[in-house]
Amino acid sequence: MLAKNAGKVSVTLPSDREIRFTRVFDWPRELIFESWTNPEYLRHWFGCGTSKVTACEVDLRVGGAWRIRLEMPDGVEHLFRGTYREIVRPQRLVYSECYDMEFCGRPEWLTTVEFEDLAGRTRLTNTLLHKTRAARDGHLRSGMESGMEHAFDRLSQVASTLQIPEHTR
Repeated sequence: MLAKNAGKVSVTLPSDREIRFTRVFDWPRELIFESWTNPEYLRHWFGCGTSKVTACEVDLRVGGAWRIRLEMPDGVEHLFRGTYREIVRPQRLVYSECYDMEFCGRPEWLTTVEFEDLAGRTRLTNTLLHKTRAARDGHLRSGMESGMEHAFDRLSQVASTLQIPEHTR
């Protein structure tokens, strides 16, 4: 099992098809969950480097779909989409995820995100389960580790501006 730290994010390979990112945030899990699932907030942190979310749709229910379109500084758009399979607010999400780009074969994986309460802080564990080891290794070679670190930094910034939503209290 590979284990390394990219700043505050721990990256491990728990199996030959999985990538796992773990980070502790200084915010309650309700705020991290809300930032992860609400399109109003998601659009401010999703993506890598200097990418910009130009479209963000979330139907947060089991069977509901999500779609995000990123624009890179060179104007190239990158599309992501998926379907929610499990939602346990604010502890856990399971959803399919597809990098919907023809040039790379539209790879798909299963994402499981766990939000663990640490007395006002949150341990977020994001596990990506690929169909094959080759698909997992290709995803790792894409540079997504540094992109995830940037995204998690922005996620923390977004969460820092929020209050716990009434519906989660």
